[in-house]
Amino acid sequence: MAITEVVFDLGAVLIDWNPRYLYRDIFPNPAMVEWFLATVCHHDWNLAQDAGRPWAEAEHPDHAAAIRAYRQGWGRMLGQPIAGTVALLEALVPTGIGLTALSNWAADTFEEGRLRMPFLRHFRGITVSGQIGLIKPDPAIFHHHCERFGITPAAALFIDDNTANIATAAALGFAVHRFTQPAELKQCLKDHQLIP
Repeated sequence: MAITEVVFDLGAVLIDWNPRYLYRDIFPNPAMVEWFLATVCHHDWNLAQDAGRPWAEAEHPDHAAAIRAYRQGWGRMLGQPIAGTVALLEALVPTGIGLTALSNWAADTFEEGRLRMPFLRHFRGITVSGQIGLIKPDPAIFHHHCERFGITPAAALFIDDNTANIATAAALGFAVHRFTQPAELKQCLKDHQLIP
């Protein structure tokens, strides 16, 4: 089936996001940064925020100030847009193909981020995990996205950097591309005859 929709992840695909940008200015050495991100504000902790957990419930008694900094200094975790991927998104716009985004992102910080990323206007719709209480790689968020925007998985290409998210999308029938760099994504889009 021909691809009629491209579904983008946002973080690490279109947007450079890294908590180290903030915490390297808070902790005195890189080892402390890595310890904090591995044991306190780790991957699963962040997923809980992306799934909609209130910030008041994310506290840790021994690291309250550093966790508050996660929310208060969140904007400093955003780097620049990933220029090569943004260029590919913009190359897809005039083709008329459907463009949506499906992202694990806390509801409140997404609204901050939206103001800094004007290229998000190219999407006809965006599903944000924190706004609906579902999170990748749960198949439920993919079903929600497809129902909301009238997407047939077999006619859609899903792009994400996370292997678990890619596996779920593939199991649901999406064509998939695990993002590592814009050059490889460009070749994928060419292989699907989405760009010349």
